Amino acid sequence: MTKKQKKVLIRIILSAACTALLLFAPFVPESGWIRLACYLVPYLLIGYDILRKAVMGILHGEIFDENFLMAVATVGAMILGEYAEGVEVMLFYQIGELFQSYAVGKSRKNIASLMDIRPDYANIEQDGELKQVDPDEVAVGDVIVIRPGERVPLDGVILEGRSALNTSALTGESLPREAGPGDDIISGCVNTSGLLRVQVKRPFGESTVSKILDLVENSSLKKARAENFITKFAHYYTPAVCIGAALLAFVPPLFAGNFSVWVSRALTFLVISCPCALVISIPLSFFGGIGGASRAGILVKGGNYLEALAETKTIVFDKTGTLTQGVFAVSETLPAPGMTSSDLLTFAALAESYSSHPISKSLREAAGEKLDSSHAKDVEEIAGHGVTAQVDGRAVAAGNAKLMERLGVSYVPNEKPGTVVYVAVDGRFAGSIRISDQPKPTAAKAIRELRSQGVRTVMLTGDAAAAADAVGRELGIDEIHSELLPADKVTQVERLLSQKDPRSTLAFVGDGINDAPVLSRADIGIAMGAMGSDAAIEAADIVLMDDDPAKISLAMSISRKCLRIVRQNIVFALGVKALCLILGAAGRAGMQAAIFADVGVMVLAVLNATRTLRAAKKQA
Repeated sequence: MTKKQKKVLIRIILSAACTALLLFAPFVPESGWIRLACYLVPYLLIGYDILRKAVMGILHGEIFDENFLMAVATVGAMILGEYAEGVEVMLFYQIGELFQSYAVGKSRKNIASLMDIRPDYANIEQDGELKQVDPDEVAVGDVIVIRPGERVPLDGVILEGRSALNTSALTGESLPREAGPGDDIISGCVNTSGLLRVQVKRPFGESTVSKILDLVENSSLKKARAENFITKFAHYYTPAVCIGAALLAFVPPLFAGNFSVWVSRALTFLVISCPCALVISIPLSFFGGIGGASRAGILVKGGNYLEALAETKTIVFDKTGTLTQGVFAVSETLPAPGMTSSDLLTFAALAESYSSHPISKSLREAAGEKLDSSHAKDVEEIAGHGVTAQVDGRAVAAGNAKLMERLGVSYVPNEKPGTVVYVAVDGRFAGSIRISDQPKPTAAKAIRELRSQGVRTVMLTGDAAAAADAVGRELGIDEIHSELLPADKVTQVERLLSQKDPRSTLAFVGDGINDAPVLSRADIGIAMGAMGSDAAIEAADIVLMDDDPAKISLAMSISRKCLRIVRQNIVFALGVKALCLILGAAGRAGMQAAIFADVGVMVLAVLNATRTLRAAKKQA
């Protein structure tokens, strides 16, 4: 409990004790100024801050809020001589506010602890000693030292040392990841064993940890439709109930008399109508859902995306690096007459030497020798086709069948499953290289779980039809489209968007730089955060930090539970308030019912909203 919350608790206890003393004290007169003065003590003790906020709201033109409603209702009760009820309403309201403050604070604290990944310092070697500096002061290319037990402060590549890295704060996975020289390392994870020397690849402002913190901290700026509905609802609702209370206070007495009775009912009506249960609990529900998802390594960039994910009925997948491991290995070389397998691999690997694509990496590894990329000149990457280059003065082309057709090269088709790279040297076919990729261990489970949730799955890939069909059949994909250029993927997504139910949403899952246009075009873009390109992560609305496709169904479960809780709170709060408003106007509900309709409903709604924080833990 914070210092501010403790002060409020002390005020509640003192005010309650003072009110109880006045209720049973024989020296307090039945009426008059002395009785009013006595009850003003506990009233002002517990309600001075509410009265001050109400006055400040009026001065700033923000009249119709819960502080105004509570001030009018309790001051009116005091004027009517209902001193004890005026104090009780303010007292119970403050108790409710304390519960709400505690619940919200606990939620924020839980999320803060989950996302407590910001490094405090980085170690730089100076004069043979380690000096701690602010991560912002470290430049790209500097070498930092990470000792066992320390958090990795910046993204980089390991130069020396081996260690097990705890990535649970980023991915939600408890199993440490082994890393050694040449491996990339991202900020936010913890070095658990060996001493590491790491060369920095990105400044702190562009590091993984900075991007994660920025996403979580700013997610509340992107409101869901339910949040926008509540904001608009409160904007019209509060003035409406104030006008309704005024009419209730002054119109019936013109015909039925008993002015004080109708004013009392109007004040009860005001207390009941306070909309704080909705205004507080709905944003808290989405905030909790986003925080719970972050614990599982799922970063959601806003409540609107969490809400949209719950309504997803179609998910479109990229193949390589999304459903498959993206770890390619050369499984077969078929050189043309006059070309050896070794020369074929060397030509292909040198032509692809500047590419970061997994296929290019597999070619370089299969070449089996330390390639000197300076042998390759005038490298040109043709999107969706392959690359062309000058290798030691010879024109080399390496890519798919479309590249051969584009260059007018007669080639021998390879129809076996896998990705086939066709190679041409000096305009003549030099052979083909077959590369195989395996589905991720959790890919089949991910598709099964999505289908059980009523989601249709589609795979779009630039890979050959044979390789795409083999993977699609193995995983149980509903619809497969292969040999697509980046623009073709956008066209396919446009087609699927035009065919879907207008009330549902379509999500696209990808990891490559060529997926960025499709991620932006889909209703929801989901990017792989570990292997994914910066462009894909930037364009996406949701990021999976550990590249596990099974986390998609978990994210959908979290979003649907979050939306259920939001709807529960809306129906419960409006239903109870509507009933109590009718009873209050009819004189069948007094201040006690009003207190429950306001404070009780608010506390229950807030407590229900905090369940979203535990959604990820229960679903995992």
